[in-house]
Amino acid sequence: MAGPPNNSPEASPSDEQVGAPISEAEAIERLRQSQDPSQQYYGAWWLGRMRSQHPEAVPLLRLALRQRRPRDLGAGVEENAVARNAARALGKLAPLALAVVSDLLEVLEDPDDGLREAAARALGDLRAQKAVAPICRRLASGPQQAGAPRPGTPRLMEPCEALLEALGSIGLATEPVLAVVEPFVDHERPLIRSAAARALLQLSGEARWGAVLVNLLEHPQLQVRRAALMDLGAAGWRPALEPIRRTLAENSLKLMALRGLVEQGSGEPSQPALLACMDELL
Repeated sequence: MAGPPNNSPEASPSDEQVGAPISEAEAIERLRQSQDPSQQYYGAWWLGRMRSQHPEAVPLLRLALRQRRPRDLGAGVEENAVARNAARALGKLAPLALAVVSDLLEVLEDPDDGLREAAARALGDLRAQKAVAPICRRLASGPQQAGAPRPGTPRLMEPCEALLEALGSIGLATEPVLAVVEPFVDHERPLIRSAAARALLQLSGEARWGAVLVNLLEHPQLQVRRAALMDLGAAGWRPALEPIRRTLAENSLKLMALRGLVEQGSGEPSQPALLACMDELL
């Protein structure tokens, strides 16, 4: 799982789109207007980033989610970018956004890979159990089909990383779900292995999946070590304290992973030991 420290890629707007800091009211107005998609793009991002609880935020994001017709959006904003940012934002606005789970499930069937990825992450953020069956259907063909490279692109046939993470976040630990996820631990791409191990650790609590993530902390690629750090933090697996501390990665990312152990983990090592390690890294 590449992307920012929370392991949930978020498309930040460019400096040109951002301009001076804005208020919630301005973000709402930027999203409401329809002449400049780059302003809608930023408005959607802002509302999600700031966890807006404005009564118009969800209805406007829901409308933006429907902007999925391929067209030239101009201003450096590619087609469907507004809809993707709307999906990401909705994932951050629980409980207000729980009413739009059906809209996100519809987007999960969209032919646009990026939209399916954004919808999967949002559904995971919202802990939407209705998403488990459709996500499992998308992953059911396994690493050889759903996880196969898409010809001519660096993408896979399905956004497996996001789909796997969503299943772990939703937390429905049934045998059929575990059976769908487990084959991806052997995927050729380490980021997919990391996402699968994270999901299995969240769903089952079995230490063997934590060990897979700890092994990835020693991967030669920094991107993979970063992903494993964030996955361990998301899973709250406290036995990873020392491996996280020793990982060759930025202290800021290690701190974020340790914060996950503090907030979501239980058992050994104790919270005081975790906080002491965080102090050491500051």
